[in-house]
Amino acid sequence: MVRVGFIGAGTVGTALAVRLKGLGYPVVAVYSRTRASAENLASQVDSCQVYDSSQKVADASQLVFVTTPDDFIEWAVKQVQWHPDQAVVHCSGAASTDILEHAHLLGAQVGAFHPLQTFANVAQAIDNIPGSTFALEAESPLLETLQEIAQALEGNWVRLGPGDKVLYHAAAVIACNYAVTLVKLATDLWQTFGVSAPEATRALMPLLRGTVNNIGNVGLPHCLTGPIARGDLGTIKKHLEALRAKAPQLLSTYRELGLQTIPVAQAKGRIDEKRAEEMRFLLAPSP
Repeated sequence: MVRVGFIGAGTVGTALAVRLKGLGYPVVAVYSRTRASAENLASQVDSCQVYDSSQKVADASQLVFVTTPDDFIEWAVKQVQWHPDQAVVHCSGAASTDILEHAHLLGAQVGAFHPLQTFANVAQAIDNIPGSTFALEAESPLLETLQEIAQALEGNWVRLGPGDKVLYHAAAVIACNYAVTLVKLATDLWQTFGVSAPEATRALMPLLRGTVNNIGNVGLPHCLTGPIARGDLGTIKKHLEALRAKAPQLLSTYRELGLQTIPVAQAKGRIDEKRAEEMRFLLAPSP
């Protein structure tokens, strides 16, 4: 197997290094601007050497993962004199391989390997990486190497083109980060009737888990439930009236989400165009 090195030792880099070592990949080198982070990674990966420069990591490795924060990837890559028998891969969700142009011009293979997963901390990331989908951007033979790594991690993979990464990442933000925001807004509403945010979160978790299970097991659009799926105008009116009285700051969000949900309800087949138009009129922003 190829010798693997890491430039950057944050959550993703550390979790990926631990998992690759567990699969038998020789993870031999790490450098981080914060030496404590590099030493933490090396402490979890036998035979991984902490170096004091990116160049030394590159000199020791055949496949280098650049797992710095996104804004520093291009800068970090430019600090190294790469050579043709190396591969350089970043793990950014939004950036394409163009930020690795310096390495490409020096003859190295370049690629992107992004785990479509949420990582709150290193321990949780180590647990969550297996089974994830990985967004790959590379040419052969590096593409096949990254596919093998994704499969070894029990994951699926999707190959993206140079123009695909930003919208791919925006989709991930909507599904993951904004789901957190929606739960926060829901817990805010519970506080209007005297239930604290932690209590509200605990109460909502079974509902959230059921929703996620339905999305995975039943699929879109048939997993949709609720008043819009049923075409329940009376309930929607009550929601709007209550929000206007108690939480007017959420009215525009509720309206927009409702409008975006109507096509899903139509695709499910439970409402006709007449009822859909009635709901669009009801949810349209006030003049």
